[in-house]
Amino acid sequence: MSLFDRREKDSDLNDEIRSHLSMAAKDRIQNGQSVLDARNSALRDFGNVALVKEATREMWSGASLETFLHDLRYGARMLAKSPGFAVIAILTLALGIGANTAIFSVVNGVLLNPLPFPHPDQIVSLFTEMPNFKNGSISYPNFEDWQRMNRSFTAIAAYRSTGFNLTGNGEPERLHGEMISAGFFEIFGVNPLLGRTFSENEDRIGANPTVMITEGLWKRRFGSDPNIIGQRMILNGVGRSIIGVVPSSFHLHIQNFQRGGPANEVYVPVGEWNEPAFHNSRSAAWGLDAIGRMKAGISFEQAKADMARVSRDLSAAYPDVNGNRKAYLLSLKDEMVGNMRPVLLIVLGAVGFVLLISCVNVANLLLARSTGRTREFAVRIALGAGEFRIVRQLLTESVLLALAGGTLGLVLAKFGTAAAIAAMPVNMPRAEDIGLDIRVLLFTLVVSVISGVAFGLIPALKTTRTNVASTLKESGRSLAGGQSRTQNIFVVTEMAMALVLLVGAGLMIRTLFVLWGLDPGFNPHNVMTFSFAGPASFRGGPPEAVRSAQREIHDKLASIPGVESVSLSWGAQPMGSDDEGYFWIVGRPMPPRSELPMTLEYDVEPEYLKTMQVPLQRGRFLSASDDEHSARVAVIDESFAKKYFPNEDPIGHYIDLNTNPSDPDKAPNPQIVGVVGHVNQWGLDSDSSSPLHAQMYLAIAQIPDTAIQRSGLGCDVYLRTTQPGAPSYEEIRHQLLAGNAELVVHSPLSMEETVARSIGQKRFSMTLLAVFAGIALILASVGIYGVLTYLVGQRTQEIGVRMALGAQRFDVLRMVLSDGARMTLMGVTIGLLASLGLTRLMSSMLFGIKPTDPLTFAAVALLLSAIALLACYVPARRAMSVDPTVALRYE
Repeated sequence: MSLFDRREKDSDLNDEIRSHLSMAAKDRIQNGQSVLDARNSALRDFGNVALVKEATREMWSGASLETFLHDLRYGARMLAKSPGFAVIAILTLALGIGANTAIFSVVNGVLLNPLPFPHPDQIVSLFTEMPNFKNGSISYPNFEDWQRMNRSFTAIAAYRSTGFNLTGNGEPERLHGEMISAGFFEIFGVNPLLGRTFSENEDRIGANPTVMITEGLWKRRFGSDPNIIGQRMILNGVGRSIIGVVPSSFHLHIQNFQRGGPANEVYVPVGEWNEPAFHNSRSAAWGLDAIGRMKAGISFEQAKADMARVSRDLSAAYPDVNGNRKAYLLSLKDEMVGNMRPVLLIVLGAVGFVLLISCVNVANLLLARSTGRTREFAVRIALGAGEFRIVRQLLTESVLLALAGGTLGLVLAKFGTAAAIAAMPVNMPRAEDIGLDIRVLLFTLVVSVISGVAFGLIPALKTTRTNVASTLKESGRSLAGGQSRTQNIFVVTEMAMALVLLVGAGLMIRTLFVLWGLDPGFNPHNVMTFSFAGPASFRGGPPEAVRSAQREIHDKLASIPGVESVSLSWGAQPMGSDDEGYFWIVGRPMPPRSELPMTLEYDVEPEYLKTMQVPLQRGRFLSASDDEHSARVAVIDESFAKKYFPNEDPIGHYIDLNTNPSDPDKAPNPQIVGVVGHVNQWGLDSDSSSPLHAQMYLAIAQIPDTAIQRSGLGCDVYLRTTQPGAPSYEEIRHQLLAGNAELVVHSPLSMEETVARSIGQKRFSMTLLAVFAGIALILASVGIYGVLTYLVGQRTQEIGVRMALGAQRFDVLRMVLSDGARMTLMGVTIGLLASLGLTRLMSSMLFGIKPTDPLTFAAVALLLSAIALLACYVPARRAMSVDPTVALRYE
């Protein structure tokens, strides 16, 4: 409706009302009433003129929009008249909405957004389920049979994580990469930026060596050369033709594929790998996993049933190896998300409490502010405004506040999301998908509007219950009693929710203290680990040349000032990579190979025990005399000894580590010469739940010649320094390269950082819960401070009367503090009861602490009570300073 039309209709409406009143007055004059009495009688019978006009206007076309715009303008003016109130309310809401937006952006990126692949629900991860591992790796012969025998997949592709030395063009460099089978990228619908993917003819032994590189490597190493296809690069001494460039938009973080490790930069065909045992042995998995795309119309359950059939057929065909092995399927999204889903949902629930506390705080502010506007609303009601009209106006103001808070919250959320990503563990899934997208913006808008209605509704309804007559005669204090009761309820609610958050944060803090207090089985302080790889010329050469180079590197490292001890290592790395092998105790009846137990294998030097400070319990550790010319020896850990030698001394027994007589690495069985403490292999919070605990140490000098020839010169290094950071990794690397410029030294990491990473997820949860609990504590404290300040102001005259009648200042202090203590006690009690139920949802996140840990509950209750009473003290002190003379004149 145009402004001109509105004015014209208003004029017509006024004329019609005047005409009606004039006619009604004439009728009454004709009946004998005076002019004044007739006019007044006509007005009484007609009713409230303003109300009639308002009702009539609401029926006009476009009136609703016009009224809404009027409410917006009026609401904005009213907020502008109270800038202090508006700023505090907006900041409070911005904290709550911003925190929720930041966490929702994480949940949205990790859990809600679909994977960036065509029909991602059809993609599944495939593993081998065995006694020690539900998601164990797959032997290559089994993988080939899975491809051939399944009826549910359009394609199944394998992948295996590995590293490559890039040489021949500039300084040698270590590149992380994957061996993949043909069809791998097609499963994900990934098209190369340049070139093509691997063909089946290239994915076999004897094929022409090829490689695909990533867009990042193409830019970094080759200057984005558009003619890169067909060029050659030397990886591990093998010249390979570059056939394609993988776009940087391809992200995949799953087991054995870039989860928590360096970014992939090269891909080579896995079937081309000329390793006889890899292609022929069904017992060795070599870290191979698979991915598959289900056919259209095939459900996940149907695919599982189909692969169960394949597993049964393979078990029947190869009972000695596959007797207790079967395929294990997991949806790709579940594989990527892992166990972060419950963590993120709990954190999202926690941050929701922060928003509720923010809303309650603003509702308290609105209630206090409404006291000053009671006369305004009484006048409006007296002039004909209906309750709905008043409520709508107040809700418009509260939604305006919420939208302003949401806008500022988006800014805070941008920084909060960046902070959350920085606090995430290294292996956080889908971190690249986290951001402020359209879904997050809509979430913020919806949360802002709902919050505005939520915190504005109760104050609005309370305001409309005004006794108009008494309000127009009095100062408006008649509302104070009812409003203070509502405000008290709000404060109690805030206290309860804040306590729940504090208990959750306290439980996580206690969990981390328990974890940090655990003995990992070694001393990580001042220990650095890194890796090195030698030139390809060592591969396939004399084993003695490799052993000699290893000794030279060991001596070079040991001679560096500040190095206390050093050990080279193969195989498993504590809290890093694992290396399992089947074994049997010589002299005992051997079961089928599919039922053989497994042990973690560490191939190390004699100084490993000193470097890692693993305690020796019985016998001896490896010595310098345990070399390639002496009888093989082994040292087991206490878990191995307890499980397999429960009632006898293991020292002197022999272990068969190569149970397959045709294994090319078959070597004499080592004799157990010692027992050491158990090393925490799977992480501080995961080792106790792992089914594989047995550990064995072998002499790196006694590695079979065939294994050395196959692998060449390459080891991990554990190095203990006399003081932190000295010598630095760069100094060590420089010293090694000075002795052999062809070495590639890479992947430095302190063992302290390794231990910290193992509990990264719990540290992430604790950090967020602690931040939210801190915000909740501040808001709850501000809430109780604000309510008591308001109550002191309302009771100024009462306090003056009490003091005039003889009450002492301490009595006033006690009176105000008792009000605060009463609200605090109620909030703490309700919060404790709620926490007893809600913290059970955190059971999977805790370690060594029960969800109902009494120490945490007691400490948090005392902390919240102390801070709340401290917040009460300031208004209590203000009440003590009231001058009775002034208070008795107070209006």
